[in-house]
Amino acid sequence: MTLLNGCWPRRRRRTMARDSEHDEGGYGRPPKHGQFKKGRSGNPQGRPKGVSSFKADLAAELQEKLALTENGKERKITKQRAFIKTLTAAAIKKDIRAVNALLACMRSFGVGVEEQAAESVDVEDLDLLENYLVQQRKKENRSNSDAAGSKSEKPRPSGKRK
Repeated sequence: MTLLNGCWPRRRRRTMARDSEHDEGGYGRPPKHGQFKKGRSGNPQGRPKGVSSFKADLAAELQEKLALTENGKERKITKQRAFIKTLTAAAIKKDIRAVNALLACMRSFGVGVEEQAAESVDVEDLDLLENYLVQQRKKENRSNSDAAGSKSEKPRPSGKRK
């Protein structure tokens, strides 16, 4: 093709009658036999109903009851509780993998965090905090006394009387 007046020539569209004999496909036009039929979905079965996720399956499995003999007595506990008991028992028997797994679980779920927060208080920090509070109370008392002194003054009468 050549440029005419600096522009490419436009392509002419073919105009053909749409017959069954001219059932050719092209870009954006699939052949008739490959197109969806009217009134019928492209995916008639769709997503199966009630398909659960791995997370839901795992949660359901861990909540199932299990018969366990403990101290000569049979108890029914959840599989999750049995897993935790087994992991803890293995960690107590000095299985290093079980210890690491148990510590990772404790860190992940925040077990045992409350006790550590109370132990980290330093005596010097408490002294600094007390001094700061004393100074703030003095400032507050001064500002309150200044505000109270200005309110206790009698209002000056204006020059106009009735």
